[in-house]
Amino acid sequence: MHDRPPPADEDYVAPAAGLAILLLIITYLAWKTVAFLRPRNQHSLRSVAILVLGDIGRSPRMMYHAQSFAECDFVTDVIGYNGSKVIPSLERLPKVQLHHLAEPPSWLRHFPFIITAPFKIFHQILTILVVLIVDIEEAPEFLLVQNPPSIPTLALAWLVGRIRGSKVIIDWHNLGCSILALKLGENHVYVRISKWFERYFGRTAYAHLFVTQAMRDYLVREWELQGHKIVLHDMPHGQFHRATPQEIHDVRLPSRSLPPRLPPQVLHTVAQPTFTEIAPPHLRRDRPALVVSSTSWTADEDFGVLIEALGAYEGMARAASEGMTRKASDGKASPLPKILCIVTGKGPLKTEYMRRVGKLQANWQWVRCVSLWLEAEDYPLLLGAADLGVSLHTSSSALDLPMKVVDMFGAGTPVCALDFACISELVKHGKNGLVFKTSEELAEQMKVCSHVRFPRPAYQAGLVGRAQGASMSRAESTIDEQVEDEWEWSSWDVNWAKKVRPLLLWDALGPKVK
Repeated sequence: MHDRPPPADEDYVAPAAGLAILLLIITYLAWKTVAFLRPRNQHSLRSVAILVLGDIGRSPRMMYHAQSFAECDFVTDVIGYNGSKVIPSLERLPKVQLHHLAEPPSWLRHFPFIITAPFKIFHQILTILVVLIVDIEEAPEFLLVQNPPSIPTLALAWLVGRIRGSKVIIDWHNLGCSILALKLGENHVYVRISKWFERYFGRTAYAHLFVTQAMRDYLVREWELQGHKIVLHDMPHGQFHRATPQEIHDVRLPSRSLPPRLPPQVLHTVAQPTFTEIAPPHLRRDRPALVVSSTSWTADEDFGVLIEALGAYEGMARAASEGMTRKASDGKASPLPKILCIVTGKGPLKTEYMRRVGKLQANWQWVRCVSLWLEAEDYPLLLGAADLGVSLHTSSSALDLPMKVVDMFGAGTPVCALDFACISELVKHGKNGLVFKTSEELAEQMKVCSHVRFPRPAYQAGLVGRAQGASMSRAESTIDEQVEDEWEWSSWDVNWAKKVRPLLLWDALGPKVK
């Protein structure tokens, strides 16, 4: 029989351990406080922290910012959640450091939301502050934050900017309050609180970047923004290009993605890809048209429009095939190609829409629609291989533009975009793309594009040239296909260097310049 330890000893262990840990934490934080309050050295004066309250790998514009800063010799810290892989070019830069925010404990999922919500918010705020104030030892000269999300991001950026002396730059992608209004309505009290929060903590930033001129004009007029104001349109990153037949040949799609009942000429074995022929690879004239649409599966993108358009195209292709059969029973294929529509992205409405697609395409013969999730290095290749890109973005605020269209332009892929207030800043109907308002219009555009672009016309070659910084020859373009002279197009690197880099250099040299 063993004697029990004295009660005094048992009662002492836990408080002593807790006190010791508390003293260690206080000492550590005190030392860190002295460290970040001391005058900044030259190293910290060319540094930036980029806050992404989301998956870093699913935030392409912020990754492009990080790469551009690092290539300007900035020490670049990127803060966000781990998930998808970042673009390869970002991983190769030695001055880029990724800081992954810790997820809330998994055991919280077993409790009601009303109980876990406050804890999750506190956990999120604490983890962000620890990274921005403690983990990043040298106070960054700039703090770049994307909006939305607005809560609590803008308030934390505002606070850290004042504590550490960092200059806050807000990259306005959209308005957080407008996204909330989609669910609750414009007059809901939560929407009004969100709008006040966004305006109060956002208006006094050192600089503001906007994805559209319309957004700049609105926020300057309605919210009286202070600081530098720069319109930085999305432009294609250097990784986007037109895929060569060899690259298309190497694309490996899941077998379930391929349309069944292909014409006899397209029947293939495992060693005979659907889109190319072997030795040397070249595009097959009897291949299915590859249509790509990227979506976030949220309320501001009506995927139902694409579903209805695909159904209408199915009807057109059947009618065309039956018409040819009545004229001549020579076994020729339909004058319209079959369509393989690949939808990329993740989001809350994905399961609902894809279930609807599955029921419809059970009776389709000419169209197949599948959903795929691609890593950052695979997505540009898919776009570069596509025959047509479709954008369903409408914008909750009617002030932002779909970045997916920019990516499609960079890949030299013809674009059909859903019409909304400021889409004309990006897509010029009949000049650099097509704009549609209804599913019927989209179906007709898909018919025209897939029918006449086998093989591709000079228009598409000209578009690729524009994306690479070359001017399109009018001799190569057909009627109404010339791009307007005022429509300025370049790469992300060129545009960033023109718009943002002067701001950074002015900030560094301005006080010394008389």
